[in-house]
Amino acid sequence: VESETLAFNSAISACKKSSAWEKALQLFNVIAQRKVESDKITFGAMISACEKAREWEKALDLCSMMEQNRVELDTIAFSTAISACRQDGKVEMALQLLRVMMRSKVESNTITFSAAISTCEKEGKWEMAFHVFSMMALGEVQLDTIAFSGAISICEKGSRWERAFQLLSAMACCEVEPNWITSSAMISACQKGAQWEKALRVFGAMEPCGMELGAIAFNAAISACEKGGEWKKALHLFSAMARRQLEVGTISFSAVLSACGRGGEWETTIHLLSVMTQS
Repeated sequence: VESETLAFNSAISACKKSSAWEKALQLFNVIAQRKVESDKITFGAMISACEKAREWEKALDLCSMMEQNRVELDTIAFSTAISACRQDGKVEMALQLLRVMMRSKVESNTITFSAAISTCEKEGKWEMAFHVFSMMALGEVQLDTIAFSGAISICEKGSRWERAFQLLSAMACCEVEPNWITSSAMISACQKGAQWEKALRVFGAMEPCGMELGAIAFNAAISACEKGGEWKKALHLFSAMARRQLEVGTISFSAVLSACGRGGEWETTIHLLSVMTQS
């Protein structure tokens, strides 16, 4: 029996590697018909095959079968299935897999949760994404810069600047260092919440913390000043951006033009328009 299992595992793995996903599914049906014992290698290869074939429900069924047959569930199988859901935006499916994983006490990691968070984020399900992050925080998964940055990015997209600041404070408590992605997302969250002072505070802390100030951070800070009606600060940031020889694109010009226009600085606006058309 063990030799048959090994033979089928080899055949399914070969199908997986050669992209013959339908053949792999056929082999799995043969295993069931012949009552050959399936192990975690069999199921892992099959779940991977389902991912490539975009057979999400089948992947979920296989995880349930593993649980019912008391086959050792592993992190790789679940991470693969959840990543598959992310590619096709299957939010509910990803969350179901995560629940099965936690119920089965399978060791979860940052990759697993990040895949589930990305699935929610991709579909604009900000509250769901934050719920997954909360599950991650309550579990035994170590929260790192990537996890926090992802959660802050969710807050930014969902216009939840207060929650973003709570997460930034939590990072400090957990002794997790932010990076430029974290800070850029924070600045954008403040910009959307019309919190220009807070946006500039985060922006101002970037270089002292060893972070490189790039075009993304500058654009977010300029946009925050524009939204707050602070045209002088927006113009100062725009000038600093040019001095650093950073690429000044449409986003930068549009934000600073809008800021100057709102401030009644028509001469400056016309001058900037002239520079924009020449560049």
